[in-house]
Amino acid sequence: MHLSTSHSPSDSQPLRVTVRPLLWVGVVVFVAAALLYGTLNTGLDFFTVVGLFSTRFLGIYIEAVPFLLMGTFTSGLIEAFVRHDDLMRVMPRNRYLATGLGAFLGLVFPVCECGVVPVARRLFTKGLPASVGITFLLAAPFMNPIVFASTFIAFGWGVIFVGRFVITALVAISVGLMFALTARDEDVLLPTACYVPNAAPPPPRATWRSGFTQTLTVATSEFFEIGRYLVIGCLLAAGMQTFIPQETLLRIGSGQVGSVLAMQAFAFILSVCSTVDSFLALAFVNTFTTGAILAFLSFGPMVDVKSTLLFLGVFKRRTVVYLVAVPFALNALAGVLVNVWLAR
Repeated sequence: MHLSTSHSPSDSQPLRVTVRPLLWVGVVVFVAAALLYGTLNTGLDFFTVVGLFSTRFLGIYIEAVPFLLMGTFTSGLIEAFVRHDDLMRVMPRNRYLATGLGAFLGLVFPVCECGVVPVARRLFTKGLPASVGITFLLAAPFMNPIVFASTFIAFGWGVIFVGRFVITALVAISVGLMFALTARDEDVLLPTACYVPNAAPPPPRATWRSGFTQTLTVATSEFFEIGRYLVIGCLLAAGMQTFIPQETLLRIGSGQVGSVLAMQAFAFILSVCSTVDSFLALAFVNTFTTGAILAFLSFGPMVDVKSTLLFLGVFKRRTVVYLVAVPFALNALAGVLVNVWLAR
């Protein structure tokens, strides 16, 4: 696999200008189709379907916004108080070792899949290698104390808890190493997320007062910049929940392989925050296989409808495709292997 591209700024700028309106048009068409489908196939009147869609959208959005706010505020703190030299001082010089350690950065920055994107983007602008940031991006929604606690409360110490930790770490590190071996940072990241070396000496460290002001300024700007992707993601997630009945996924989710694929699709569509997804998964324990539950808990925090749209504010589109497809395949493989192992 080769991720390199050779677009000049003059080539890429017109494309970025034309794609965004098309994206909004596509979202509107999709939502309208979902509402029409829901009206024709559920026997409910149109306004009831609109009410269900609105409830689902608001539920997803209200759940996600606080974490996006925390992520953008953390991003502002990094911009105000963290320098490139500070970051390089604590990161291993070996790129591959640093990529592996990136899976555990969530212990330092405890954020979910919504809040991790602005944090990762700010770290990229400070010089964090793309492979390390990608590992952090995929692992942090679970690799943080809050989600550790919620998973333990829901499932206790056992196959689910340990398996979620192991699968998340292995998949995140594998994807990060893939990018470390095959792509340069500038081929993966958008120009706005790339680190630009500064030949001039760094300015004096900000005081707490000026740094806090800068933090709020950066956080506000970044919240509105990334927040539009969150709105689109929530609209798509609500539309997919209206368009694809949950009963359909439950019906096709049988067997060692089918159950894993169905639960991953379920996780992608529902877009539930990683801080509460364990309690949702608990409801499916007696319906789906253990491998399917693990796939739901490991893949969902890495990639869902919301986070896929948020990725577009940081990575080039080809990279986003890999960030969805490769974790899906690796988590599916892990879930099937768990099922085969437990069936022996």
